[in-house]
Amino acid sequence: MSLNSVNTNVGAMVALQSLNAINGEMMQVQRRISTGLRVASAKDNPAIWAIAQNQRAESRGLDAVMASLQRGQSIAGVAMAAGESISDMLAEMKSLALSAQDYDPGDPARTAINDNYLALRRRIDVAAANAEFDGVNLISAGGTGRVRALANTSATDTINVDHVDLSTTGSLLSGIRADLLGAVTSTDTDNLANAMKSVNSAVARLGTGSKSLDMHLKFVGKLQDTIDAGIGNLVDADLAKESARLQALQVRQQLAIISLRIANDAPSMLLQLFRR
Repeated sequence: MSLNSVNTNVGAMVALQSLNAINGEMMQVQRRISTGLRVASAKDNPAIWAIAQNQRAESRGLDAVMASLQRGQSIAGVAMAAGESISDMLAEMKSLALSAQDYDPGDPARTAINDNYLALRRRIDVAAANAEFDGVNLISAGGTGRVRALANTSATDTINVDHVDLSTTGSLLSGIRADLLGAVTSTDTDNLANAMKSVNSAVARLGTGSKSLDMHLKFVGKLQDTIDAGIGNLVDADLAKESARLQALQVRQQLAIISLRIANDAPSMLLQLFRR
């Protein structure tokens, strides 16, 4: 630096600019380390930030899709449990119908068998009426409950499980006897067997729907993980790299401070010219 002026210290200006630039870089590195993000706001990288925000919205939308699928699973699960119970009760009713053929109408044993039969019949309707989750019943008498679970974030596709009436007033069980007081024939037992087969088929359809919900839920979970990983690739900071960079900047900062001190001390050298 020329020693003919104390008004304009160009060396100090350059050193100060360098120090300010280093301090700015340190602030950026410290922000990345503290947040864990390389792109934390739009000013860091507008294009990458916009892409990441769109993907974050997609990931949050998949949360709603997963909640809808899980709700559908619960509805179908309750209906299947009740349907399996109804199938078991029909099997027991068929056994009672067979036993009733060994006794004449009016026989006390036939009355006891009939009482058991009627109790099972009532329990079928109770099971069908109470197979409800979150206000939806897939097997109730005359019901319209159904599952329409979201399959994507735009709600353009759904995973469906339809209603089936498993009550004694429904078409699947309409052929079974109301009681066992009169003559019981092989046709009656066949009707019970056929009703049980129909119920089993209906429960199997519910199971197929539940499996579809389960499989799609797993897919959506994997999709969300992939999207989240992609967001991380775009915006996450390499903390090891940033830590090494911070240490280098700290050294550069100390050197810049020394350089600025030297530049600021240079004008004092003019004082030597006035000393004797």
